[in-house]
Amino acid sequence: MFKIFKYLKTSIISILIIMGLLICQANLDLALPDYTSKIINIGIQQNGIENAALEVISESTFNEISILVDFEELEYLKENYKLIKKGNSKYIKEYPILKDENVYLLNTKKIDKIDEILTNAFSLFYVSDMLTKMENNSFNIPAGMNLIDMLTNMDETTKEETIKKLEDILSNMPDTILNSSAIEFVKNEYEKVGINLGKMQTNYIITSGAKMLGIALLIMLVAIGVTFFGSRLAAKLAYTLRSKVFEKIVHFSKSEIKKFGTASLITRTTNDIQQIQQVVVFLMRIVFYAPIIAIGGILKTTSADKSMLWIIVLAVITLFIILGTLFIVTLPKFTKLQVLIDKLNLVARETLSGIPVIRAFSNEKHEEERFDKANKTLTKVNLFVNRTMALMMPLMMLLMNVVCIAIVWYGAVGVDSGTIQVGDILAYIQYSMQIIMAFLMISMVSIMLPRANVSAKRIVEILETKDTIIDPKEEQEFDETKKGLVEFKNVCFRYPDASEDIITDVNFKALPGTTTALIGSTGSGKSTLINLIPRFFDVTEGSILIDGVDIRNINQETLRNKIGYVPQKGILFSGNIESNVKYGNKSVTFKQMEEAAKIAQATDFIEAKPKKYKESIAQGGTNVSGGQRQRLAIARALATNPDILIFDDSFSALDFKTDAKLRKELSKVTKDKTVFIVAQRISTIMNAEQIIVLNEGKVVGIGTHKELVKSCEVYREIALSQIGEEEINNG
Repeated sequence: MFKIFKYLKTSIISILIIMGLLICQANLDLALPDYTSKIINIGIQQNGIENAALEVISESTFNEISILVDFEELEYLKENYKLIKKGNSKYIKEYPILKDENVYLLNTKKIDKIDEILTNAFSLFYVSDMLTKMENNSFNIPAGMNLIDMLTNMDETTKEETIKKLEDILSNMPDTILNSSAIEFVKNEYEKVGINLGKMQTNYIITSGAKMLGIALLIMLVAIGVTFFGSRLAAKLAYTLRSKVFEKIVHFSKSEIKKFGTASLITRTTNDIQQIQQVVVFLMRIVFYAPIIAIGGILKTTSADKSMLWIIVLAVITLFIILGTLFIVTLPKFTKLQVLIDKLNLVARETLSGIPVIRAFSNEKHEEERFDKANKTLTKVNLFVNRTMALMMPLMMLLMNVVCIAIVWYGAVGVDSGTIQVGDILAYIQYSMQIIMAFLMISMVSIMLPRANVSAKRIVEILETKDTIIDPKEEQEFDETKKGLVEFKNVCFRYPDASEDIITDVNFKALPGTTTALIGSTGSGKSTLINLIPRFFDVTEGSILIDGVDIRNINQETLRNKIGYVPQKGILFSGNIESNVKYGNKSVTFKQMEEAAKIAQATDFIEAKPKKYKESIAQGGTNVSGGQRQRLAIARALATNPDILIFDDSFSALDFKTDAKLRKELSKVTKDKTVFIVAQRISTIMNAEQIIVLNEGKVVGIGTHKELVKSCEVYREIALSQIGEEEINNG
């Protein structure tokens, strides 16, 4: 899979954008539970009061506070609170207490230290009230007095000692109780000065809710951005891979095509690349997002309350056990899936291309059963994988619900003892879900990766396959004095992994302006030998020279531009007649195209078409007959005006009359060309200047028809099987 990632180099900007967006999204997601906690803890339980830093304090309360703080703290409070005299019309509507009493207004935004001072002071008030209500206490508070009254009348030394005792009591109390007591004091003070706590609470909840909606909207926009850039990046990668794979396949020799198989190459170019594309989209979202969420969630939960961290740790361990089991069970099946898709494509391709033969032998039932077997095997493996993976979501939901119950159970104990607040429990649950989902997403990627990795290996296997037929580093120039000359020198050939040669020690020359015919029994190596000229295969031993140059020292494009090749099977491409005839040379004029069609004896049926040269050709040329396909293939080769023409049994679908006309017309335009004809019919090659007879890959005769009839027994047997004794001798 890592080898595939190198093709993402051109998308580095998109990756950086995605990284930035995902970091932003993760931080926004982690912020939401905190707002939920604050709405409950502050908005509902504390009437929107966030801290003990009072915005306004009555003078009487301020005086009481001054008793419980030291000199430096008191001076700090006086510096940050402004005294407003009673009756001040500017503030009297907002703080009705000003009718009867002076107030202190907060005139700074730096409230952290003030919050700390006042929280401690208000907590001391809480303890003093608690001690006043106790019948027996160590402070011996007289009846009718409270601790504040006593402190007022104490000397400084006694007062400091008493406050020190109170602070010792505070140190043994939970922070949540102290904070709650401080907030309660603030509530009472706000009610005393005339502030509407209900309005304050509503404003806080609405403001916090609006912020949450804003964050949710931002998360949505960021998610859209991530999806857009991620999909675009993955699509670009798929495009690049398809292009490179197709480019590689186009340059494959027949050996490489045979090695992989056509069906497998189609699967790799489509299904395998699609698998990689899907995983890359998912990967872009998870690789950066999930770790931030997981780490951020853990940090948030540990900062809130470490007592329930064990629940999350246990949940994550359980999660990995579940997913590890699923991973072990399904991993072998992912590899098998791609192989089964190859097999299904192979069966489908063979069936579709062989429908005429299947119908001719009434074998539809057999082919249906064959396809059904491959289909059922693939479906069975797919169902197994999908059913196994389907277990994941119910198990995850069960795990998450168990975690929620555990947090609520142990959190309720904390709420009862005053060590945790209700809002913190809800936030803890949300953070826990985020952590578990993050690990779940990471695990899902690890489960998706094996199949994508199998696909990636199959793609890389194609891309890293070394071509057996390669261009030379320095191209050798043709010898113009030997133009059109083709020489076979001690040529041997064997297929890759074969144990013996199928072409052995072939030597001959083909001169320009002459026709060299190859004949022999089926399997004698005629087509294989002729396919060595355009380098569809490379010779195993010996050499083939064109224009005095070894064809291995010529670029394939240069070599093939000199050759007009007509294969055994007339292959046409979807388009029209004109596009097929001009396939080898787009710059061919209309007149040249007509001339090529005329020589190939294709003019009659082309002119009979309603649209003539613009008549559509279906994929594979299925809307024209076999003979018409062959004639168009011949016209295509002639239109390029090559130096060398190769006809690989290209007249087999033609009737004798058309065959004779075509060869007569060919002889007019091939006076300066080197022509090779592979044929089964003696009548097609009788007039060739040179006939090469092959038997089991060896040359058993070279000469004209008359010479071979006398000197080559193999040729004579072939001739006798097709034409009579009299015709042989008269030929």
